[in-house]
Amino acid sequence: MAIVLHQFPISHYCEKIRWALDYKGLDYRLKNHLPGLHFKKMKAVVPFSSVPVLEHDGHYVQGSAAIISYLDTKFPARPLTPQASEAREEALRWETFCDDNIGPHVRRFCYHTLLDHPDLVIPFFAQGGPFWGKAFLRMIFPKLQGVMRKAMQIREPQVSESRVTLEQAIQTLSQAYGERPYLAGEQFSRADLAAASLLAPLFMPPQYGLKWPSTMPEPLQSWVDSQAESLAPFQRFYQEHRR
Repeated sequence: MAIVLHQFPISHYCEKIRWALDYKGLDYRLKNHLPGLHFKKMKAVVPFSSVPVLEHDGHYVQGSAAIISYLDTKFPARPLTPQASEAREEALRWETFCDDNIGPHVRRFCYHTLLDHPDLVIPFFAQGGPFWGKAFLRMIFPKLQGVMRKAMQIREPQVSESRVTLEQAIQTLSQAYGERPYLAGEQFSRADLAAASLLAPLFMPPQYGLKWPSTMPEPLQSWVDSQAESLAPFQRFYQEHRR
């Protein structure tokens, strides 16, 4: 019955599942993988190489939305999926909106700056991994950086397009929260968790579990500062619901 979360500590999609597991009060073990070395290990058990992957009782579930649905089915206490059909559908729609319009764009926009700062980003990748992880990543970083930029399309005009998509998504969420305290139903749900966790790298909450720097490199930090007011509701979710 052991639960293992295969993850990258830096990944906001993995943080989404760490939060879900903690919210439900479940015991689990983290299995931190090094970028690049995770490909074969993940493809041996799931269709794609991406994390998060939840391992439970001999089964593997891949993808943050699928994992939350699995957890709510297997461990129904403290559900993240609303029971009422209308609220459930609304929560799933908002979660999909965040997964599509925030998740990949935060990743691309942040890495566009962070990959130029290996001394900062390598400890993110290596945190909680093998003792030789940092040295290994420094050795392969030029190749890893190229692979990441190609795979995630971290180049112009895609980076600028991601910035615009992010700004629009943040404003859409801000307007929604201006009308009600939660995105779906009358309580915190997977929709709110998705929004806050996927935006978390922009405001660096301590509950994320990563050893954040005091500030991000420029020009990333200036853009984050410009979004500070709109990001405040998501910081509040961390304070109120991320123990």
